[in-house]
Amino acid sequence: MRIGILAYDGCLAAEIFLFSDLLLIANRVARETGVASEDPFQVSVIASSASPVTAAGGFPIGAQAWHHDFDRLVVPGFELAPSADLDARLSGLSRETAFLRAAEARGTRIASVCVGAFLLGEADLLDGRRCTTSWLFSSQLAQRYPRASVRGEALIVDDDRVTTTAAFSTALDLATVIIREHLGDDVARATARITLVAENRSSQAPYIVESMLPPRRGQFVEDVGRWLVEHLADPYDLPRLAAAFHVSTRTMLRRFGAEAGESPLSFLRRARVRAAKRLLETTDRPLEEIVSLVGYRDAGTFRRLFVEQVGVSAADYRRRFRADTRGGENAPERGDRASRPVDAARRD
Repeated sequence: MRIGILAYDGCLAAEIFLFSDLLLIANRVARETGVASEDPFQVSVIASSASPVTAAGGFPIGAQAWHHDFDRLVVPGFELAPSADLDARLSGLSRETAFLRAAEARGTRIASVCVGAFLLGEADLLDGRRCTTSWLFSSQLAQRYPRASVRGEALIVDDDRVTTTAAFSTALDLATVIIREHLGDDVARATARITLVAENRSSQAPYIVESMLPPRRGQFVEDVGRWLVEHLADPYDLPRLAAAFHVSTRTMLRRFGAEAGESPLSFLRRARVRAAKRLLETTDRPLEEIVSLVGYRDAGTFRRLFVEQVGVSAADYRRRFRADTRGGENAPERGDRASRPVDAARRD
């Protein structure tokens, strides 16, 4: 399989080499295990001309001049901050987007890592397709390319020869998917275990930090949202909420929905899960106590809501993200006992 990785000024070098190095190791595994007699993957780093590309951070990357003799093209992301001028950044990549458009028209499969999805969008390759990108920029992707169906919590989305992935480390997930497709489960599993790569990640929802997402609210929603968080543990009471802001329940639902794109109850549920995540990360409180602290009386209802929003169970989330990792999979091998973290409920 011939794979070209499209390098360009400002791209993230690690996304190129994470992807290519995992395929390199898969080649070795396939040959050592007798699955293949020669390297199954031929990987090239390509660019608009055969000269070094300056990656983000100023690192030079050697590249071949691009051509169209590839089965698949992979587009890494680039350095991007939420406050950056995306129009200016993408306007400088018009040659790259034209190349991608031509490659897709020839039948080449296209994949992006992280915000490389914006280059696919500029090439009109996301129109009418499902796609994803880093959770931090998924709303921006959806706004810029309204004909795309952005799945902001998905880790990898494949739709009609176009594959998009979430942030940075999903270069490894993309490579693993390709290895599994072409060499089978055994080679994919062996490669993942040799390199300590997670084999079955399916969602980026557990990693989302909502406080880092761009605001999409007006002042009314900010005020109502603050009131809901202050009364997080209270039962949801729409008439009480409306009375607190001197409006009817109908007006409350209409104004909040128009500004926030969701109902007050939906906002409250997300706020409750967000508070539960902090408590799971930073305290030893039992789950039953956390359920009560964030306003639920039925633990089963909370568990279902948590899995629906986060993609993993509360117990799994605590194991992955517990700030004090004593005894966990990320625990350091040392004898000193970490100090007890601050109680998140008191900070709130």
